Amino acid sequence: MVRKFVYGKPLETEAVLTAFEECEEELPFLLYEKHSEVSPDTDSFSLPTELGFSEKNPLFTYSMKPDDIIYGLGEAVRGINKRGWRYISFCADDPDHTESKFSLYGAHNFLMILGEVSFGLFFDFPGAVLFDIGASDYDRLFIRPSGNDLTVYVIERESPLEIVREFRNMTGRSYLPPRWAFGFQQSRWGYQSADDVRQIVQEYRNNHIPLDSVYLDIDYMTNYKDFTIDKHKFPAFPSFVTEMKKDHIRLVPIIDAGVKIEDGYDVYEEGIAGNYFCKRKDGSDFVAGVWPGITHFPDFLNKDARKWFGGLYARLLSKGIEGFWNDMNEPAIFYSEEGVKNAWDRLSAFDETSLDVEGFFQLTGIFTQLSSQPADYARFYHRVGRKNIRHDKVHNLYGYNMTRAASEAFDRYSPKKRILLFSRSSYIGMHRYGGIWTGDNHSWWSHLLLNIKMMPSLNMCGFLYSGADIGGFGSDTTQDLLLRWLAFGLFTPLMRNHSAIGTRNQECFRFGHIESFRNLINLRYRLLPFLYSEFMKAALTDSMYFRTLLFDYPQDSHAIHVEDQLLLGDSLMLAPVYEQNAVGRYVYLPEDMLLLRFLAPASSIPEGENSLSLQDGAVISTKYCTAGHHYLPVALDEVIVFLRKGHLLLLCAPAEAEELLNTEELDLVAVLDDAKQARGSFYVDDGFCKDPNLEENLVQIQLESAADGSVFVHAGNTCTYHEHVFSL
Repeated sequence: MVRKFVYGKPLETEAVLTAFEECEEELPFLLYEKHSEVSPDTDSFSLPTELGFSEKNPLFTYSMKPDDIIYGLGEAVRGINKRGWRYISFCADDPDHTESKFSLYGAHNFLMILGEVSFGLFFDFPGAVLFDIGASDYDRLFIRPSGNDLTVYVIERESPLEIVREFRNMTGRSYLPPRWAFGFQQSRWGYQSADDVRQIVQEYRNNHIPLDSVYLDIDYMTNYKDFTIDKHKFPAFPSFVTEMKKDHIRLVPIIDAGVKIEDGYDVYEEGIAGNYFCKRKDGSDFVAGVWPGITHFPDFLNKDARKWFGGLYARLLSKGIEGFWNDMNEPAIFYSEEGVKNAWDRLSAFDETSLDVEGFFQLTGIFTQLSSQPADYARFYHRVGRKNIRHDKVHNLYGYNMTRAASEAFDRYSPKKRILLFSRSSYIGMHRYGGIWTGDNHSWWSHLLLNIKMMPSLNMCGFLYSGADIGGFGSDTTQDLLLRWLAFGLFTPLMRNHSAIGTRNQECFRFGHIESFRNLINLRYRLLPFLYSEFMKAALTDSMYFRTLLFDYPQDSHAIHVEDQLLLGDSLMLAPVYEQNAVGRYVYLPEDMLLLRFLAPASSIPEGENSLSLQDGAVISTKYCTAGHHYLPVALDEVIVFLRKGHLLLLCAPAEAEELLNTEELDLVAVLDDAKQARGSFYVDDGFCKDPNLEENLVQIQLESAADGSVFVHAGNTCTYHEHVFSL
């Protein structure tokens, strides 16, 4: 059951697609306190401190039981269980994802309270929302929106997965990327020319490390202007795109939210002519500084502006581009004209002869605190229908609607073929239009663990095509960190190595033991058809690609608290290594499972394990593991997974690009259940179609063991299977 509660006169965010009748009664378990009305133009806006929002804002309160677990909020710091901290839904351009932060790039206002009473909550509100989940009082959940006009949905279902499915059904099917976008992707801020890209591709090919795409960061543009190409750095760009495609490489350019103010720049002049930019209160176009210098922001909440801006992507589509990443769309603001003027005024007020310590710290902060200031978000307006709405009231919808603009344009210009698209900023509902990456992380071991913990939370909110910058974007990575990150990242739908200019080059061929990197990325391609299949099944059934153990083992008092092991699809459990200098890890198994250890080619079978030879000669080590706790050694060039009883895994021979994979001949690894059976399904399509049919493209596979021990495989397609069947 879904109940809808409307407070005030909320703006239609279009996050929810299903129509529900408004409930008249009050929620008995979620207490609501309405406070003073807030003027849309005169109230001051500031992000909350540790103490939360002003008491003038409304408040929802829920009394949590001691054992309640709180899931959700998508992209957020800390654990999968969100209890014990404050989180603020307010899309923020902040690369330092430390535990002390309240906001990251996404605003995902969906929670699940799981305990004696379990239900889901979605706060459909486009401004800032404070979630105090047991931080002030461990037994209390406080939710404080920054305004009185909102819609709250309460989802009551029997299980966590049913709650998620209901929420996903309400908000629409998750975005489907092309299959090539499941290949390994290389990116760096700092590829300055076509020759730089050629060199990167050549090094990957020379070292026989698979690769499917290379990203173009802001360097490819002319003076950082959207939809331009620097002809000196990238001459004959369409021919270069074709050249790369012949080597099975797609180029993926970045698109930023800000449009440079420059006479003669056609995008700027079209925006002015069409009145497509965000306004100040006086009606003039708002001016801010971002990468190109002074810019205007397109008003993505205006459908005409969306259609105009989305149409600009056709300039690159026509040159053969098949993928994009949208960035700086919180929107990030380096400075505003008003902010700079205020800074100079504050500076001129200082008297250097009487400067004390307190004044010194104020002085040093004057210009370092210009970026993404709350005051700037209150300085410009959007046109929504016939109303002008101040940006901070709808801040979380900006990146969502930028990506929507691109996706709707792709429906016009590429109606039959999927285009890769993902974004940094997002809100619930954007998952219909594109995926996300988790933003400007660092080469920190803690961010590898954060990557692991974010994935199921993002899946709950519909963001299935997601991943982190593998190896870390900021700071200098190390060989061991990158290998461990790849060992987890090879399971994430988006598998991209990305780093910042000025940091250590972290392409996989830059390090010693290149064979270790080749082995891990080869494993991604062995698994790629299976991972694509699990992704498509999750997307087309409103399910989850990644889940915590709680979803499948709700009665296991230990499993429900495990946060560093994930279930992938129906078959696999992952247990990545994420600590520096660790040579293995402890793993908890809720039931008997089969350990699969993917070895480096020259490695020997560990003592107590058995070998399994694949069709191409590669060797996997296997071991029966009983339910309970185990310590398992895991070398830097190894990956371990666990195959569940009654389920199966499909593997193919690796290739240097997704298009070169042979999916007609597969290794099938299965573990029979207590009834001596195993079942699974394999989704196969052309990798491009925009409206796939699940029933037509799903191959059912069933294994049955006869009394004499022989195993029969029943499958509905013409693939050749090499069976490896185990019975625990």
